[in-house]
Amino acid sequence: MSTPSRMWAAAASLAVLAATSASADDPFLRRTATVRVVEKVGPAVVNITTEQQQRRVANPFFDLFFEPSMRRPVQSLGSGVVIDAKGRVLTNEHVVRGAETIRITLADGRELGARLVGGDPNNDLAVLQLDEAKEVPWVTPGTSAGLLVGEPVIAIGNPFGLSNTVTTGVLSAVDRSLKTGDRTFHGFLQTDASINPGNSGGPLMNAEGELIGINTAIIEGAEGIGFAIPIDVAKRIVHELVTKGSVAPVWLGIDLQDLEPAMLELLKLPAGQRGAIVNRVRAGGPGAKAGVLRGDVLMKIDTLPIRAARELYEVLESSTTGQVHELHLLRAGKPLTLRATATEIPAAVVADLANERLGMKLVLERGVYRAAEVRPGSGAEQIGLQAGDFIRAIDGQALSNEQSLRRAVLRLQGRDRAYLRVQRGRRLADVLLPLS
Repeated sequence: MSTPSRMWAAAASLAVLAATSASADDPFLRRTATVRVVEKVGPAVVNITTEQQQRRVANPFFDLFFEPSMRRPVQSLGSGVVIDAKGRVLTNEHVVRGAETIRITLADGRELGARLVGGDPNNDLAVLQLDEAKEVPWVTPGTSAGLLVGEPVIAIGNPFGLSNTVTTGVLSAVDRSLKTGDRTFHGFLQTDASINPGNSGGPLMNAEGELIGINTAIIEGAEGIGFAIPIDVAKRIVHELVTKGSVAPVWLGIDLQDLEPAMLELLKLPAGQRGAIVNRVRAGGPGAKAGVLRGDVLMKIDTLPIRAARELYEVLESSTTGQVHELHLLRAGKPLTLRATATEIPAAVVADLANERLGMKLVLERGVYRAAEVRPGSGAEQIGLQAGDFIRAIDGQALSNEQSLRRAVLRLQGRDRAYLRVQRGRRLADVLLPLS
């Protein structure tokens, strides 16, 4: 027998021995990779039940004048996963939003109370702390770097209250953008593993049992289209929530402007690309420190192509302090890549932005923002706003402290109008404000 033939025979013998050994332990080959992942991670997956008291209006006319006394408990269900030995649970923020009580049911049937450590609605992530963390199974978060489209994934959750339901599929896409209302969220993992109501906050694992994402969203009416937050994003948010209790709004200190058709032709951008032009670099900001110049054209941030100015600000809404972003620019027609570190936006800059964009100087008085001044010629003056008016909300974001104003003002960037809830005396009105 020739040497190659002997090598093939030896390999075949080893394969037979391996198969024989596997068959002896598992004659029907039932313990697949999926089974091993479920055995490893399943005990750390929890069912989350929350309760809040909601008004039940029996007579709307009567309730205009008297405090309604009838309230009814409202429950919501979701999933979560224990991520450390201290009993911290990672889930979606919308699962626990407004909750007055939180109950956790472990896979072994134990029921424990939990409290909210912190939540971040921009990234839809929250961290809970179990009241008792003794002998609670947990799983270490893995990484979402280097994921392969088409690789197998496993989801575990509590769809429709059916605890520890397992679904499998493949990773359909990475860096997927998802539009909801007037906002687009970026950077999702897409999978065809079945995700249903109640799966929110549950883990998405790869075939090695590594936690790679947190299931968060579905497209209503679609089948085989689910979305998860990459675990590398979640780890940054968890750190912020555990150490600070909230995620601070960040900025890069650059203002962008959409490119008009004439500018596209003048700049001679590559076919099919758009970008947005830098029309201001704020002194001392992260962009200035990175070397960004007025007139640069931002083509891409990290892996996301930029088609409009608004997209940069949407990315930053999900960013965290200290996160480094790669800015892919065109300067005088030549490509350039710079790295800028996102930082918490200073309070003084927020006040300047509010004045610039809203046309008002806002001051905080007993938990309410008052327009101390209205700038002549601004959109605020044009629609009749006056000094002394109270600004209760901007685009649905209630204003009650500096943090809420920061978030609301940052969301105005890249927009040409905003909805304000204004109080004058005892009257409330929703007005559409053209932005400066």
